[in-house]
Amino acid sequence: MPAEGYRVDARGAAGVTAPPGASRGRPRRLRDNTGVTMASRVPTDFTVPTTYWHRLDDGRVQCDVCPRNCRLHEGQRGLCFVRERQGDAIVLTSYGRSSGFCVDPVEKKPLDHFLPGTSIFSFGTAGCNLACRFCQNWDISKSREIDTLADAASPEAIARTAQRLGCPSVAFTYNDPVIFLEYAVDVADACHALGIRAVAVTAGYINPEPRTEFYRHMDAANVDLKGFSERFYADLCAGHLAPVLDTLVYLRHETAVWFEITNLLIPGWNDDPAEIEAMAKWVVSELGPDVPIHFTAFHPDYKMLDTPPTPPVTLTRAREIALANGVRYAYTGNVFDAAGQSTYCHRCGALVIERDWYRLGRYRLTGVRHADPGRLRRPAREMGGAPAAGRHVGPRLTAAAGVPRSGGGAPGRSGASASDRGAGRGPRSPPAVGAACQRGGHAGSARSAVDHEGRKPIRPAAVVRAAGWPARPAVW
Repeated sequence: MPAEGYRVDARGAAGVTAPPGASRGRPRRLRDNTGVTMASRVPTDFTVPTTYWHRLDDGRVQCDVCPRNCRLHEGQRGLCFVRERQGDAIVLTSYGRSSGFCVDPVEKKPLDHFLPGTSIFSFGTAGCNLACRFCQNWDISKSREIDTLADAASPEAIARTAQRLGCPSVAFTYNDPVIFLEYAVDVADACHALGIRAVAVTAGYINPEPRTEFYRHMDAANVDLKGFSERFYADLCAGHLAPVLDTLVYLRHETAVWFEITNLLIPGWNDDPAEIEAMAKWVVSELGPDVPIHFTAFHPDYKMLDTPPTPPVTLTRAREIALANGVRYAYTGNVFDAAGQSTYCHRCGALVIERDWYRLGRYRLTGVRHADPGRLRRPAREMGGAPAAGRHVGPRLTAAAGVPRSGGGAPGRSGASASDRGAGRGPRSPPAVGAACQRGGHAGSARSAVDHEGRKPIRPAAVVRAAGWPARPAVW
C-alpha cells in the first residue's frame, strides 16, 4: 500500500506556527524551510463574525449555514463545534486555525478528472455538521478539544505555501469546510490571486443561501453522497438525504464547479445492488453521465468497529452497476484495483489514464480541441471526437505562481471566460475544452492540455515539467 501524503512540519515548508500552549498535533514529515509565516494576518483569538444566522422570538439565535439550523442560547455551540453564539450573533471560533497540513496527490481527495497527477495542498480544521457513526476522520471531525486546532495559518500564507510547494490547488478536507465557510472563502480568494485552484471535500450538507456564497469561490469539489436512502442518513449520520441531492443538482446546473461523487460502501447498510442502481440512474438523469463516481471501501472505525470491511468484490460490482446504467466514469477506492481505478475512453474502452492507488502509469491524452455544442470553431467530425469530461492542466503558466492556466477566465477556471461563468452566478455550461484518446482519435476520458490561442497543443507532461512538478508522480 502506498504511503500517505507527507505532512508539513510545523516549522518547515508550511511555516506553520502553533498558538501558545497548543500541542503540535499529528507528526509531520517534511521539513523544507520556506520562510513563510502562517500567522501573519490571523485574528489573535481566531474568532470572527459570521453572516448566516437570525434571532428567534424566544431569544435564541439560529445558525443558518446548514440544514441542522442549530438554535443556540448564549455561549452554546452548534453540533459542528466551531460556530458559537456570542452575544446576539453567531461567530466562527476557528478562523485561521488548522488541525494539520499535508501535501497529497489530487487523486486522494478523490478527484480523478481534475489536474490528474498533480499535488494538492490539503488542510482542515475541527468539527463537522454531521454525526456519521462510521467517520474515517473522527479524531478531527468529532474533536471537542481545542488543542486539535494546533496550527495557525492566514489565508495569504496558505496560498503562498501552496505556491512554494508547487501545488496548483488547495483542498479543504479532513472535516467539512462548510462549517468554516468564512475561512475557506478567504483562503480560496487568496489562492485565486496566485492562480491556484480551490477544492472542497464536502458532504454537501449546506443551506441554499450560504451554498451560493461558498461555491462561488470554489473551482472543484468532491461531494460525499454517503448513501441513497433517508434511512441511511437518519440512522448513521443524523441528517437527511434531500439537502445533499439539492447541492449536487445545484453544482451541476448553476455553477461551473467541477465535481465528483464519493460513495463509501458499508456492508449491510448501503451496498444493496438495487440502491446502487437507483443512485446511478439518478446521477445520470439529474447530473449527466460525465460526473465521476468513486465507490470506496469502508474500514471499521469510530462507532462502527463491529462492522466488517467492505469486500473488494462489492466495489467491483458497484462500479459495474454504475457503468451499466450510463455512468461513464466509475472508480473503486481504498483497495488494490488498478483496473477499477484507471480511466478509460467511454467510446472505445481504451485505457487513457492508468492508476494504481495514487500512482499514475500510462497517460494517453492528446491535445486535441473539443467543445460543447455551440462553442465549436470547427465541426465536431473534423476534430475527431465527442466532448470529454474534466479539468486538466492548461496551456500557459501564470507568472505569479508557475501554475498552468487556460486562456481567458479567472484563476482556477479552465477555459471559461467571465461571461461564460456569469461572474460566478447563475446557470452556465462547463468550459469548452476536450481531450482525445490516442486510439481512434476520438474523445477520451478527460480534458487535456490545449493551447487556446491556436498554437501547437502542449502535451500534459511538458506542462508538468515546465511547472516544476514530477512528470510522473512517485510513490506517495
